[in-house]
Amino acid sequence: MKQGSTLFLKISVFLIGLPVLALCIFALPSIAKEASNTEYASFIYPVLAAMYIAVIPFFIALYQALKLLSFIDKDHAFSSSSVKALKKIKFSAVTISVVYMAAMPFFYLIGEMDDAPGVIVIGLVIVFASLVIAVFTAVLQKLLNNAIAIKSENDLTV
Repeated sequence: MKQGSTLFLKISVFLIGLPVLALCIFALPSIAKEASNTEYASFIYPVLAAMYIAVIPFFIALYQALKLLSFIDKDHAFSSSSVKALKKIKFSAVTISVVYMAAMPFFYLIGEMDDAPGVIVIGLVIVFASLVIAVFTAVLQKLLNNAIAIKSENDLTV
């Protein structure tokens, strides 16, 4: 496959990561600063901590996506390293879901105090989006394993 055929997808991965990085650097600290003087502080800090914790597997998944795209560029899409990258993406998505599920009681308390049920919906959207990504990645991982098995059988056939 021609080098750079996945350039659009690589740029997309970077464009997905930039707003999240900006959120972590600029928005979340200002939210924490504003919340420190309110009655929400004891509930906002665990949510902010969950967001910072969830960013780590998010960027791991983005890095693995970039590695997967580079494998595709190098014609190594049907390899065990691609399966490992998909496995790490799946694990990262599940981790993000678990972190946000652990923070859901705090989302609920913030929604109750502020009388804003939309806060709970935001948390649930993140949880379910991560679970959908994990399921999709698991299916891709299984399909790739099957394709690798078929490819190795065909390579052995004379």
